Amino acid sequence: MNTKIKNIVVCVSMAFVLFSLAALCLFMPKEDFLDAERREPEEFPEFTLESVMKDGVDYEDSFMSKFEKYALDAFPFRDAFRTLKAICSNYIFLHKDNNNIFISDGYAAEMQYPMNEDSIDHVTSRFQFIYDRYLKDKDITPYLSIIPDKAYFLAEDNGNLSMDYEEFVKQFTSKTEYAEYIDIFGALSIEDYYKTDTHWRQENLVDIAEILVNSMGGSYNSTFDRNTLENPFYGVYYGQAALPMPSETIYYLTNENLMNVKVYDHQNNKEISLYDMEKAYGKDPYDLFMSGELSLVTIENPNAKTDKELIIFRDSFGRSIIPLMAEDYAKITVIDIRYLPSTMLGLYVDFEDQDVLFLYSTLVLNNGKTIT
Repeated sequence: MNTKIKNIVVCVSMAFVLFSLAALCLFMPKEDFLDAERREPEEFPEFTLESVMKDGVDYEDSFMSKFEKYALDAFPFRDAFRTLKAICSNYIFLHKDNNNIFISDGYAAEMQYPMNEDSIDHVTSRFQFIYDRYLKDKDITPYLSIIPDKAYFLAEDNGNLSMDYEEFVKQFTSKTEYAEYIDIFGALSIEDYYKTDTHWRQENLVDIAEILVNSMGGSYNSTFDRNTLENPFYGVYYGQAALPMPSETIYYLTNENLMNVKVYDHQNNKEISLYDMEKAYGKDPYDLFMSGELSLVTIENPNAKTDKELIIFRDSFGRSIIPLMAEDYAKITVIDIRYLPSTMLGLYVDFEDQDVLFLYSTLVLNNGKTIT
């Protein structure tokens, strides 16, 4: 085959591949939900002269920027190509991470580097606002506890970049001196977390619940029965890493007292359960715990060991440990200020004579723009 014919074959083949992929991208049925990444795909952007002309600092709002994101989500066989790319990156080119996700000893984790001092300033300013507006002149003792993400246990041994967690805690606590700090770092290990997900495992948290309750003046003495969720669990890192990983099992803890608590979702004005079995078999089985991301929930326990009340400001990590603390409080008010602005708390919560706990993971505190 002479050079001219060879070049023609290469060009025709490449054109066939490009036009075939373009046709598939346009005409293949679109996914309503990207299961691997736990999100909805980007919509085809509106075509206007103004959006086409945007550039520079306005590029993120331009037609081409939005179309690029749409095309990436609509690309044919997207998940297969993502997996192929991840395998090549990790096992052929020996990269330490793929899309900032690395795997060590079978655990997938996200790199947390560098320490985001702007985020620390933002979050602590919101906590300070809550303290000054609602807690300062009340008979309330605020507490703070920080949950380490998985990179704390894995990054250094795997050779990945990692922030200085000791310095992170030092800076954060120095800006929240009104709160008593409860250190749980030393009581946790990597085995207390899911391998494919960000979160910790509820069945391993009884000792952490004991530390928190006892540090706030309680006397923890709870026992639980372990239940198995009959649904294979693939966490959020499974999709982000795009690498083959085995499924996991979610366990949840109950006892007779927990079965009698009354849980109310103030965001949707309805009663819910501590464990939402419908969501357990949905897109994210971790939503089993307290029905997922809700802005304001109250838990009332008529059989509580004390008449004390607790207010918890929390992220998604809190959802799995809060049920383990319910026996020690007559009422727990659970607030997520990522969805309920701190300026509006006084409309929904009476701050009087409760314990108050700020319980947040380093994942949120180091990326805290969502805290309002």
